[in-house]
Amino acid sequence: MRQRIVRTALVTGVAVLAMILLLATCGGGGGKDEHRGGGPKRPQKRASGPVTELTVPAAYDTARGWEIPDASPDHALATRSGLIAYLERVQDTRFRLRTLYTGTGRPGWSGEPFSPLAGAANFPRLLSVAKADRQFFVVWSYGKTGRGSLTPSGPFVSLDVYDAVDGSRRRVEVPWTGAPTVSGTGPGILIGDGGARSAVVDPDSGEVSVVAPEDLRPPKGCTTCRQLTAVQGVTVKGLLVRGAREFWVRDGWFSRNVAPRGADRVNGVPVSLASGRLLVRWQKAKGTEAATTRDLWAVHDAASGKPLVTAECHKPAIEPGTYPQAVISPRLRYLAAGNLAFDLEKRTGRCFEEPDGTRPLTLTTVTDAGIAYGATDARGPAEALAGVGAPHVVDLASGAPEPLSPSVRLPAAEASGVGVFRWTDNRDRLHLIGYVRADRPVTAP
Repeated sequence: MRQRIVRTALVTGVAVLAMILLLATCGGGGGKDEHRGGGPKRPQKRASGPVTELTVPAAYDTARGWEIPDASPDHALATRSGLIAYLERVQDTRFRLRTLYTGTGRPGWSGEPFSPLAGAANFPRLLSVAKADRQFFVVWSYGKTGRGSLTPSGPFVSLDVYDAVDGSRRRVEVPWTGAPTVSGTGPGILIGDGGARSAVVDPDSGEVSVVAPEDLRPPKGCTTCRQLTAVQGVTVKGLLVRGAREFWVRDGWFSRNVAPRGADRVNGVPVSLASGRLLVRWQKAKGTEAATTRDLWAVHDAASGKPLVTAECHKPAIEPGTYPQAVISPRLRYLAAGNLAFDLEKRTGRCFEEPDGTRPLTLTTVTDAGIAYGATDARGPAEALAGVGAPHVVDLASGAPEPLSPSVRLPAAEASGVGVFRWTDNRDRLHLIGYVRADRPVTAP
């Protein structure tokens, strides 16, 4: 009996050893096929950190960080609390807001499951908004309840407003007809229709303020303010409104009185609002050098209208359908938009393009260190982040763009010393991947 047990153990050991040798011989072949052609690599063994290894700028360490393997189309950042928020589907018709600390990868708070008004086919929308020293995540959807009932309600915008610190939630419902636009670029949540109709939700109190189109109060003497009127954003002083050629803050300042030197005072377009800074495209004053071929771009303080810094760019051959949206570094020193970049502390600005205006560099991200990422031959940031065009990096202190490897992916944002990257796998699932900056010291998990 003892001899049988020993013999069985020996046979079993030989079989295990053969299996190990077979795996060692064959296991590496599939890995080569998986990342052929610049695709992501899968590390053989990693105790912690992201599973997917993308080709990214050398400033980031792909061995350190985190990964969200099945994220929502929208994500939002709250830099003061160090959180990134995303949505997950918890049932066929229900979703949940989750958060993660960008600096460490540790899970943060999570919201309760909910059903959006728009139905279960698509994820609800997600954005962030800041008021004074507080930050909020906002989940919104549009639709109506009571279908098939005797007293159906009208359509409305439903907003779940979460305090970024502790996840406490406030539900706000705003009656609305027609497809809404919802943004959080100012100290309030702006609901609009792309025109003169708007409502503003205070993220702190939930109070809703509705301003009728006839009560936008354009400045006296502005004949073009009543043409193509549209609410553009919310400032600490009130609604930002534009007309055909001029713009104003309701009961606040008027563009004609804050135009920068060298601009045509009656010909400016507010382009993008971010963290209290307003990017404006101005026509150059008639009679000035290159007035017919170049535009003057300025960053203004949104509260006072005061111009802070300017730069010049060639006029586009074809007027764009949409203007570049501003992105700002977490500590609010640098601002980038399209092929423009500004150092708001040193009051310098630059337009990245060839001398004849060709091959502009479309910037996607700017960091607290003044490093900006972007791509040439891309029609906008979305294309650049999707891998279209030739990726570049530029140190705004030196102002010299440098090409990166064609396979490099660009960060969608940087927060807490971590670059955030987006990648869609072959099952059409979106991954959010955070890679730690290579110069950040290694800390204990």
